[in-house]
Amino acid sequence: MNRYILILITGIIFLASCEDVIDVELPENEPRLIVNGVIRVDETKEFLPIEILFTESSSFFEENTIASIESAIIYYGTPNLDAPEILEGGGVSNLIELEPGSGIWVPDPTFDSDQRIRISNINEGDVFQLIIETNYEQYFATTTYVKSVPIDSLEQGDQTLFSGDETEVIVTFTDRAGSDDYYVLDLDFGEYLVTEDKFYQGQTFVFSYFYENNLGLNTSSVIEISLLGADKTFFNYMNQIIVQSGGDQGPFQTPAATVRGNIINITGIDNDEVFDNVERSDNFALGYFAIVEEYKDSIVITDNETN
Repeated sequence: MNRYILILITGIIFLASCEDVIDVELPENEPRLIVNGVIRVDETKEFLPIEILFTESSSFFEENTIASIESAIIYYGTPNLDAPEILEGGGVSNLIELEPGSGIWVPDPTFDSDQRIRISNINEGDVFQLIIETNYEQYFATTTYVKSVPIDSLEQGDQTLFSGDETEVIVTFTDRAGSDDYYVLDLDFGEYLVTEDKFYQGQTFVFSYFYENNLGLNTSSVIEISLLGADKTFFNYMNQIIVQSGGDQGPFQTPAATVRGNIINITGIDNDEVFDNVERSDNFALGYFAIVEEYKDSIVITDNETN
């Protein structure tokens, strides 16, 4: 009996010692504006599907909050050959919050004129400029409309990688000849890849992507894959995001280390033609603004028994 009492007392002491609180000092980060502004264009539609989400970064273990935005405006057009900062033949799209507190901004339907942008009015190489104003600061981003190519085919393969229970999907598309092209692949489930046509310019490119079994794929599961056009800057940005996130989160969640996009802080800059904030290079927003063509296709998983 004494031995059992001794064991019980020892167990109580051990459990009590587990209640010690360890304070971990986490770095304090200044909140940053986050812009989820990648507009995917389907040229069979009439208007650009403009929908931009503005949030603000929070401390560790806390959800991002909706950002307070005063105004957001998109200017677009074809750059003048002699003065690229001048956009010709385009227009302006004034945005408004879709619903108060949603953080989602769309073309203003209450404006005197239609603020939507017709796809028939834009061409590859046209420039889009986004100007954002908050209560205290002003941000600017510029991007060029980039086209993509259709997905030739999606097929389910029977190969595996390391664990032996992955699902293989074989993706095929044909690159355009005569230009250096970059692509971003949205592979569903928040997984992305980037590729450039350095070794397959103008040729058909075939590759396999392996989905982990923890995604719960089975017979009748549908995987939707998108092929987005990208310029070199957007390609590099997405590549950094994928590397830092390990490929398991979307491109607009706050990454482990800050990845700089194309949205700069221009507060106090007087010259509207020169957006230069070199004296405040650390003051910028997270996220990205891009206008890119998208082609989509989907595949139904028909047999997952071998995986």
